[in-house]
Amino acid sequence: MKKHVVALAASAILAGAGAAHAAGTITGAGATFPYPIYAKWAHTYNQQTGVKLNYQSIGSGGGVKQIKAGTVDFGASDAPLKPEELAKAGLVQFPMVMGGVVPVVHLAGIGAGDLKLTADVLADIFLGKVKRWDDARITALNPDIKLPAEDITVVHRADGSGTTWIFTNYLAKVSPAWKGAVGNAKSVSWPVGVGGKGNEGVAAFVGKVDGGIGYVEYAYALQNKMTTVQLKNRSGAFVSPTAEAFQAAASGADWAHAEGYYVVLTDQPGAGSWPITGASFILMHKAQRNPDQGLASLTFFDWAYANGADAALALDYVPMPDSVAQMVRGTWREVIKDQDGKPVWTGK
Repeated sequence: MKKHVVALAASAILAGAGAAHAAGTITGAGATFPYPIYAKWAHTYNQQTGVKLNYQSIGSGGGVKQIKAGTVDFGASDAPLKPEELAKAGLVQFPMVMGGVVPVVHLAGIGAGDLKLTADVLADIFLGKVKRWDDARITALNPDIKLPAEDITVVHRADGSGTTWIFTNYLAKVSPAWKGAVGNAKSVSWPVGVGGKGNEGVAAFVGKVDGGIGYVEYAYALQNKMTTVQLKNRSGAFVSPTAEAFQAAASGADWAHAEGYYVVLTDQPGAGSWPITGASFILMHKAQRNPDQGLASLTFFDWAYANGADAALALDYVPMPDSVAQMVRGTWREVIKDQDGKPVWTGK
């Protein structure tokens, strides 16, 4: 059912393609991580208001490039920009929704949640140091399941990706070897594996490759009925990816004291926390060349904050708390201005 709803919403978004800045159309581009919920929101918002959202799900790297170039009304990135980069580009960013990045596998006879991995084993798989599923380190963690005697095929993103940024941020925190050899970025030099474009591409690739392992946003894993794994978190507990586990990780976020809303939610403490949790951010220009389009975008985001929580939860995202939404609205009033220096957003 969820997959069907997202497909309907996607058609509503695509209906506005090629009509950039036309009346009643908002344009955005970027992260694939939040695409399922943006699609659902867009469909409902279009039904209620007649306003279309043309959102290009091209990856966070592409979204940052397009908003900097001014070719869209807003960009979207799962990798938050640091305050100095925001200032240099004249941008403001704010969090829109939170969710989880999850490792997914394609192994005969292995169901969702059957396979357990630790942070160091996961890192070494993606480093190419653990090459087979019957490796002693994996079998030691999983004595009750029969792992196939086959090679591991790593599937990673081929495009600049906020999902990759979240995933590599986690690996860099938990694995000194990963931090030294690969690091944390939207696009990295992968030691091994094959690439897929977008969360969609990785999900499709893993689903076709026996022995495959990749990483996707949780909604893509659900929609494609993929096999997720349990991960051992910072507190030493093995946890499965769930909305509750993402919420547990997000509960420690200190948005009020984060300059430019720069908050990273990977490897959070707490026995129930999913270790690869992140937020997705919206990027807009502080100085709006077309304030009507800026206001249309902010009106949509305001609606999503106020009315989108149930849809987000239904797709296993974590909605932003009301207190954070109010904080963000205050930021809009303070920093997003028209050419005369007047606030574009004057709502509550």
